[in-house]
Formats: sequence, C-alpha cells, structure tokens
Amino acid sequence: MSGSRCELLRWQFEFTWSLFEYHLERLEPEDFLWEPSANCWTVRRDAEGVWEPDWAESEPDPVPVPTIAWVSWHIGWWWSVTIDHARGRAPRERSEVRWPGDGESAVAWLRGLREEWLAVLGRLADADLDGAAAFPWPEESGHTVAQMVAWVNAELMKNVTEIGQLRLLRAAGPR
Repeated sequence: MSGSRCELLRWQFEFTWSLFEYHLERLEPEDFLWEPSANCWTVRRDAEGVWEPDWAESEPDPVPVPTIAWVSWHIGWWWSVTIDHARGRAPRERSEVRWPGDGESAVAWLRGLREEWLAVLGRLADADLDGAAAFPWPEESGHTVAQMVAWVNAELMKNVTEIGQLRLLRAAGPR
C-alpha cells in the first residue's frame, strides 16, 4: 500500500464488504423477516402495500432486536443519505427510503449502493479527505470527509456483524 489515506479507507471498505458478501451469499428468503425475539423491529406492509420500517424518534429501552430486513433497510437508509451528501445532492428523508420488499431485491439494492459508494470513493483524492463533511454530524461539528468515509466503514462493519449474527442464530435453530 502506498500510504495514501484514500487507498487505506477504500481497502478497509472492500475488506468489510467481502465479509458482508460471505453472509449475503448465504441468506435465505426466510431469513429476512425472521423475528429473533418478541421485542423486535422489522419492516411491515402499510395499507398501500409499502414496506415501512419500525421506528422511534428516540431509542427505546430496551432496544428492540432488529430483523435482517430492518438492518438491510437501515443500511440502505444511512448509505443513501451519505451518498446524497457526498455528491452534493439534497439528502432524502428517512421516510423516503424504502425497503425493496424481499431479500433478493434488498441484496441487489445494497450491492447497487456499494457501486455508487465506490464511485464516490473513486473521485476522492487525499486532499479531498480534509474537506468539511456535514453528515452524519451537524455541519458545525468540524468533521471531515475522511471521518465520514471512516464512519461509513465502521457503520457497515457493525451492520454486517448484526446481519451475520442474525443469520447464524436462525440457521442454528431452536435449542
């Protein structure tokens, strides 16, 4: 590795994505809406048939255990909005980001977001990493594009782990 910060961040992202692919390739359609506990967040069809995620403006205590569908929606939401910010577009509202409705479509959606993110990363030079980033923090926070990219990597790592653990628990079945 040349020592470029952009190359390091991209390597970290690609490494995390390779771990995600391990789970994405093994997910079964039934895995997505499997509810691992009674206190659970998932996605549900509304009266018009649109998939809506469970949501609360302030995190409940105890925190509900999410389904894989919910986590995949959550990834799609924060990543879509991050890409909007990175490309200088008006960011979508949370309520505008919809879960596609089935596992296969959700996986295709996430892989598409990966391609969009790689395009964002491909346009960055090390000097760009020092620019101000207004997401996921308030604009006045003083955070940089490098911190935003590192946050994407960390958030994706966390969500990959959640999906992997849920997949493994479901596969293991009841005791």
